[in-house]
Amino acid sequence: MKPLIRLFTTACLLGLVIAANAGVKDSLHNLSTSGPGSVKATSADRVCEFCHISHSASSTGSLWSRRSSSSTYIPYSSTTSVAQPGQPTGTSVLCLSCHDGTIALGEILNQAPAHSMAGGNSTMPPGKSNQGTDLSDDHPVSFEYSSILASQNGELAMPGTFSQALPLDPNGELQCTTCHDPHDSPFDKLLRMSNMGAQICVECHLKTGWSQTSHGQSVATWNGQNPNPWSNSPYTTVADNACESCHIPHAVAGGPRLLLHAAEEDNCADCHNGNVAADDIMAEIDKFSSHRVSDTTLVHDAVEPAVVDLRHVECADCHDPHATRAGRAPGDTPANVRGVNISGAEINAAVHTYEICLRCHGDSPNQPLARTPRQHDQSNMRLKIQPSNPSFHPIASTGRNSDVPSLITPLTESSLVGCTDCHNSNSAPTVGGFGAEGPHGSSFEPILARNYVTVDNTTESASNYALCYSCHSRNSILGDDSFKEHDKHIRGEDTPCNACHDPHGVSSTQGNSINNSHLINFDTSIVFPNSNGDLRFIDEGNRSGSCDLDCHGKDHDDKNY
Repeated sequence: MKPLIRLFTTACLLGLVIAANAGVKDSLHNLSTSGPGSVKATSADRVCEFCHISHSASSTGSLWSRRSSSSTYIPYSSTTSVAQPGQPTGTSVLCLSCHDGTIALGEILNQAPAHSMAGGNSTMPPGKSNQGTDLSDDHPVSFEYSSILASQNGELAMPGTFSQALPLDPNGELQCTTCHDPHDSPFDKLLRMSNMGAQICVECHLKTGWSQTSHGQSVATWNGQNPNPWSNSPYTTVADNACESCHIPHAVAGGPRLLLHAAEEDNCADCHNGNVAADDIMAEIDKFSSHRVSDTTLVHDAVEPAVVDLRHVECADCHDPHATRAGRAPGDTPANVRGVNISGAEINAAVHTYEICLRCHGDSPNQPLARTPRQHDQSNMRLKIQPSNPSFHPIASTGRNSDVPSLITPLTESSLVGCTDCHNSNSAPTVGGFGAEGPHGSSFEPILARNYVTVDNTTESASNYALCYSCHSRNSILGDDSFKEHDKHIRGEDTPCNACHDPHGVSSTQGNSINNSHLINFDTSIVFPNSNGDLRFIDEGNRSGSCDLDCHGKDHDDKNY
């Protein structure tokens, strides 16, 4: 029986080799003279011998005809990776015997001298096919893809639930051959299945919100203006390129996240420069006042604390590219973005837009400083908008004042406003423009949707105080409906709104309901203590109060209104 078994086994192997040869001969893995690619031998005409040999094969298995590299590899690692791959194992070692560029392509066992290769390249030529020995810029391989790993990660499919077309090796490890078929594939790069729409990626990676995201659904195409974001892709829409609009599995510039570009914002700019996405976000960021994402590079980390300690701003601080949705209304619930709530607690998914803003503009030790010198200086916006404050703009809670006659319909004393009602592009649709919504940039600082002049001796106009007048009726304010000398101060004395009113609020840690109601917190570059050394406003009831101060050279001593 043994000779028959041996004969049967030999026949099976021969059949497999013939079947493999039928497919591999038309692929880039045919390194013989008949190969279709530029990387091929000058004289060797046997297709399979560059990987397999019948006798005296390598102990690595698969009748392997090549020696293993003696290189020590730098494996992939990142702060968000649960898998911790070590040195390559299994079939990945076999692949690297060509693809790490250290062993001559024509060097095979029992063959001396090595086959010469066309073009004078004895090893794999430079390019994405040459992985080198630094695998930190390549998708991780040779790690056990287990149910424990999937559970710890939280966004990985359980082993056994993804397509059988993407096999793990007998040890349950993910290898190069999980995604690539070395012998026969109708798909680009010898992939085991089409990656149009990131079909391979989403078999394993179950990113929260991806099924609804515009990055996975948009049919937007490139407008032909350079640069082409998909110059190395066969696909022409956002949805078809999907993950590979930003990520590529091998030899990337962006290292730990397998990003196409090392500078984080450049991965977004490829499409959001007006060449694919409808809105040119990069043009907004280039405006006079903006969230300047180019000021820092490689500072942002996905696992950094929600409260930003090292000041920076990147697109991913405010947007989750795997979950962001097109057409979100201003003030709509953010999509899967981390934030800080009004109590100062970190939250994994912000419910309100202001919770994203508070990452930098709240308890961060490096938040931007206050732009106006105030009687009560405070740059922590979380403290300024607290519902317990003596006064605040109604961002986290409805306001305290039940009598605000200047509000423009549909606003009422029970209305809430959002950060982006004031801090937005000056060309956003909500202000009558055709640009992008959001606080990316504006011609008015600090990233204001409309003009708001804060310098003293400003001539009153609908334009100069456009921001205030977008919610508060100009006729009502100048008609003294809520304060009998608004008109005298604003038009008669050319005093800006900002001289008396702190637009975000007055913290209860500094102010009180008697002196700091109605957002009163004087600009101390304009308003000074009076001759008695007093600087205060006293709330004396509904639409009534008095001031002790010196402004424009006029001494107010218990000046009643």
